[in-house]
Amino acid sequence: MAFRILLLRNGIRCEVEGDAVAVNAAPGEKAAREEKALREVTNRLVDDYGEAHPAERVEAVVGAVRKRFEGHSVREFVPILVERIARRELDPTRAKQSATTVELAKSTVVDQPRPNGEGGENDSPDVRSADTTSVFAAVAGRFVPARLVENKRTLGVAAAGVAGVLAVAVTVAVWPSDSPSGTAAAPALTTVRGVVGSEKSAFFDDPKVADALAEHGFKVEVEPAGSRQIATSVDLKKYDFAFPSSSAAAERIQRQAGVSGKYVPFSSPMAVATFKPIADLLTQAGIVQPGATTTLDVGKYLSLAEKGVQWNQLEGNSTYQVPKNVLVSTTDPRTSNSAAMYLAVTAYVANDNTIVRGEKAEDYAVSRVSRLFTRQGFTESSSDGPFKDYLSNGMGTVPMAWIYEAQYVDAAVHNQLKPDMVLMYPQPTVMSQHTVVPLNDKGDQIGKLLTTDPDLQRLAAEHGFRPTDVSLFTNVTSAHQVPVDVNLVNQVTPPDYDTLERLLDGVAKSYN
Repeated sequence: MAFRILLLRNGIRCEVEGDAVAVNAAPGEKAAREEKALREVTNRLVDDYGEAHPAERVEAVVGAVRKRFEGHSVREFVPILVERIARRELDPTRAKQSATTVELAKSTVVDQPRPNGEGGENDSPDVRSADTTSVFAAVAGRFVPARLVENKRTLGVAAAGVAGVLAVAVTVAVWPSDSPSGTAAAPALTTVRGVVGSEKSAFFDDPKVADALAEHGFKVEVEPAGSRQIATSVDLKKYDFAFPSSSAAAERIQRQAGVSGKYVPFSSPMAVATFKPIADLLTQAGIVQPGATTTLDVGKYLSLAEKGVQWNQLEGNSTYQVPKNVLVSTTDPRTSNSAAMYLAVTAYVANDNTIVRGEKAEDYAVSRVSRLFTRQGFTESSSDGPFKDYLSNGMGTVPMAWIYEAQYVDAAVHNQLKPDMVLMYPQPTVMSQHTVVPLNDKGDQIGKLLTTDPDLQRLAAEHGFRPTDVSLFTNVTSAHQVPVDVNLVNQVTPPDYDTLERLLDGVAKSYN
């Protein structure tokens, strides 16, 4: 039998020809592998104890034992523990054997020759005792098929090849299961609560992210909200950290909470999600420039929108003859950071491509850009809403949506895009700095982990964000063939916090 031992950065994977043996596999495989292994455990126990117990009884025992481990992060070892405890309950005579197995596991030595005259011809010379077969079967039974366990020679070879993995499995999985209660003595996770921008909900809902945090002893519970809501109206006393989508919102939260610390684990430029027929129409109108990545000229778009031009008035339009204004759909600027970023870009362009400073410049910018919002009608309070409409309802409802680049990349990674969907970069655009504001020590630890932990940084890239190591992001976009502009030279600097607040207040007043 041939073995391949792969040493991964986060653990060990050991593969047997024809059957996989895995200990501490990559986080993305843990949940599915656990369920598959538990089904195999159940089938194996039904085969072994079918004469003594009906299949329903075996399934009930496995289910009851499995519940003892709910909430623990040691997923790869749970099936081992479930099988050992279930066997002990189905066959009480195994209780004594289980204790003996643990002692054998502690004393097993690999690659030590056995004394002359001991053992039989089927025993492996690389394992100290023939009883190692029992250890291997007890600990790795979840990974090695039963037909191999019955063959002592095969087990001897397997034990020699998997001994290093076995030591990890015995230490982490077997010993905790022999606690007085018969359950795994996994450490309790520290619950940390946060309020986050809605575009990060999918990231925190990802089981792989939960596993990565659990490996550091944390269970993170989040509630989504618009970033400006977080900064202005959310009761922060209920949370350990706040995670808005911009440095401006983070600054407001820091002032409000009286804290100075912050972390920026990742960022995302603002972009426009549209459809190929719309991009082609705007290309004919001279507003969009196709290329390796598609770009939207914000200055030309602003001039068109100020005139109140409608889609059916565009010359040569035969694909989207709709009598409504040519506008980018945004969220509500009174609650959402993404709309605030749209305001920052359009106000900069309206102010002759200059950062807005002073009351006169503020009033002038608001007078030019407020109609970009008020002519839209109803707008969502957070960025998750309009992007979901874009994905599900097509260009009839949302021909152009102002989004975070991360939302589009995340949808591409999860196969949610349709062939005619297009990502456009506004020229200029603005980079949204997703900023963690820790409100206590627990929140501070989460901020550090999100910023420095390699797994969490990699997972952020898989959800479309640009982590501190941008190569993680480009690896994801290349693998899924998402055309992105990595450099984004043409970016604006958002106005300072107080100026942006006055601009937002000015737009809010224009709704009345």
